[in-house]
Amino acid sequence: MSVVESSSFAGGGGCADPSDEWVALLRERAPSAETAAELDGIDPGRMSARGRIDALVVIEQHLAWLQAKQVEVLAAVAAYTEIPEAVIVDAGGNLDDVFSASWDGAVEEVACALRLANQTAAQRLNTATSLARRHEATRRLLGEGRISYLQAMVVAEQLEVVDDDVAGQVEEALVGKMPSLAVGQTRAALRREIHRADPHGAEARHQVRVRERRVTHRPDEDGMAFFGAVLPAQQAALMEQAVDARAMGYERDGRTLEQKRADALFDLVVNQPGASAVGEVRGGRSSVVVQVTVPFDILLGTEEGPAELKGYGPITAGQARELAFAPGSVWRRLLTQPETGLLVKTDPTSYRPTAETERHVLARDQYCAFPSCRMPAHRCDLDHVQPFDHRHPERGGLTTPDNLQPLCRRHHRLKTHHPGWRVTRDPHSGVATWTAPTGHTYANTPPVYRE
Repeated sequence: MSVVESSSFAGGGGCADPSDEWVALLRERAPSAETAAELDGIDPGRMSARGRIDALVVIEQHLAWLQAKQVEVLAAVAAYTEIPEAVIVDAGGNLDDVFSASWDGAVEEVACALRLANQTAAQRLNTATSLARRHEATRRLLGEGRISYLQAMVVAEQLEVVDDDVAGQVEEALVGKMPSLAVGQTRAALRREIHRADPHGAEARHQVRVRERRVTHRPDEDGMAFFGAVLPAQQAALMEQAVDARAMGYERDGRTLEQKRADALFDLVVNQPGASAVGEVRGGRSSVVVQVTVPFDILLGTEEGPAELKGYGPITAGQARELAFAPGSVWRRLLTQPETGLLVKTDPTSYRPTAETERHVLARDQYCAFPSCRMPAHRCDLDHVQPFDHRHPERGGLTTPDNLQPLCRRHHRLKTHHPGWRVTRDPHSGVATWTAPTGHTYANTPPVYRE
């Protein structure tokens, strides 16, 4: 390339720096500890646009190299996690089905140590185990920086459902192509090869997924949320046609097509004849329950600030008022401590909490009290932080809000049955401190309603 051609790539004018040539050569070398030590020499301000792209690729190659190292460590963590015999063996020497089927002590520690959700930690461990056990070719490509971690993860995920022979056959067919494929292309190619190598298994797995169809709902930013369903692709195609037809029937009123499509879906679900509105009563109980926690002055409009929508998170004051003043809304009072903003409540003690105490604890904590878990509190068990003393309740472990916490079934079992995990709760700050079998500690802080 001539000097004139090089200068045309320069981001701020002027000729390309000699570092362009250096980083281009570095791009051709396999990532290693030696090449990683040279990365500090990358100075994008001195490079042409061409050189910056080369630098970007070099950094990506080294990220893949590091992630291959992390895969090795994660696979070792998963392989050598010790499960105490008391957890999985009953008095007769038989395996406890609950723990032998699903227990994995590595998940919680990795989730806490890396500040990940449990599901993400489990995914990383599963991916690492799979890559280490039966995808050596893919792991080698990752270590050489020729594919990304996302591609390696897709290989592990897609081939998890097939046996070793089919997995090896599919990987062998694609290993030479993956360095030139994007992540989405890799996924599509894997699916095609799996269908080609195991058509009967593909049909059987589809039938299993059909039985797992479900509605899904998750928070989005700025007071929005995603609502949809996981269902057979052909049904989704028909639903999309119905939404489009409804949207095309709306008048020209300034809405975009995408806005009309979203409104059409809402109309088809909620505004059909016979659909229940918020507050309507059917069969003697409310057909729709939406829980919002909001300070009283914000509710009345004398102040502005966020409210908390159960299962979603923070919403605007206007959204909270719209829900609160909808026909049929029911208000319940919850008290907060002025100094900390935490919910406070005093209730009679007994082993089973009263309905009012339960509502208080669920509203106070909102999610499972394990640091890495986001299971909504209303789907959790109420656990005594200090175990309840059935013979002498007055000696401690009382059923008071300060000694109660929501724990999902998995983490409730972890606390109760795993001798290596312990938890304490500070009644003043509400912080739950968990100690792992390795001795590391992890804190979980409940939400503050007024800051």
